[in-house]
Amino acid sequence: MVTQIKLGDIVLDVIKKDIKHLHLSVYPPTGRVRISAPLRMHTDTIRIFAISKLGWIRLQQRKLRAQQRETPREHVDRESHYLWGQRYLLQLVRASAPPAVCVQHNRIILCARPETAAHQLGLILAAWYRSQLAAAATPLIKKWESIMGVTVAQLQVRRMKTRWGSCSPRQATIRLNTELAKKQPDSLEFVIVHEMAHILQRNHGPKFIALMDKFLPQWRTQRDLLNASALQHEEWVHGSLHTHAR
Repeated sequence: MVTQIKLGDIVLDVIKKDIKHLHLSVYPPTGRVRISAPLRMHTDTIRIFAISKLGWIRLQQRKLRAQQRETPREHVDRESHYLWGQRYLLQLVRASAPPAVCVQHNRIILCARPETAAHQLGLILAAWYRSQLAAAATPLIKKWESIMGVTVAQLQVRRMKTRWGSCSPRQATIRLNTELAKKQPDSLEFVIVHEMAHILQRNHGPKFIALMDKFLPQWRTQRDLLNASALQHEEWVHGSLHTHAR
């Protein structure tokens, strides 16, 4: 069940869950705010916590609303698409053959049957991006496993609405957003190291920051470049900005 708390011009969705701590998230593209709270926590306690975080909430909302967004993709000839930070022009080829995608010079060539609808073209291209990301991520994970002394049990590549990546430390599983295939290769490496660091340290506290500084000293620059890049038209970004309280 979702209830709401209103603090001036900010409305917060409150969801009670079987958890121990409060979690505060700010979601794209408009900066919607959600608090996940323990089942038995009183509303007044939640309100006081939210008030203490108002400055942080407003800052994150400004960041989200200021970010660039791509125009909707229509999957037509000469439309701009990106792969590893480079711009390509889409070339649509209609043929009575299985769908396929390849890169030639400055073009991404998308082959599909004549009857294939626009939304289906998008699905074909999305599947290709997933394969590109998985192929690039696998050797990077192997590289960082030996450097960081951790093992990733499973890699999952998927479209994610609110994150560039995520990690389940107990299962040693990391997930990567398909959209990373459109960004600079350094961005993918940053997200991989970030998620692998969570296998060693679950939260974003000082120990986690120390790990990132140790393994990837330039991580702040890579994070900022990723956050400044244009976002997909759909409602997701680099991650729900969140904090928690004990």
